[in-house]
Amino acid sequence: MNVEVICVPIITTCVYWIINLLKYTLNNNPKFKRFIPLTALVLGIIFGGVFFFGIPELIPTDNLIVALIIGGASGLSATGANQIIKQLNNNHNCSET
Repeated sequence: MNVEVICVPIITTCVYWIINLLKYTLNNNPKFKRFIPLTALVLGIIFGGVFFFGIPELIPTDNLIVALIIGGASGLSATGANQIIKQLNNNHNCSET
């Protein structure tokens, strides 16, 4: 079984829930909402570095820069996943009325 591809969904899921926890903790602060993509990018880069040094068999690279880029892209995909869920909920609510 190839476990190298599992790092992207793990990072995306962790970043998604950390961002949601921060939003809840900060009471949906509008200033924080503007920086959600940047926060997701930084968290993803951190997770990419942690995976590279801590669990290297989960990240498919031997280069730190590539690991950080994979982490950053995974973090940004958490923002995209949030928007997809938000749009699906808005479309579902609009079709009911």
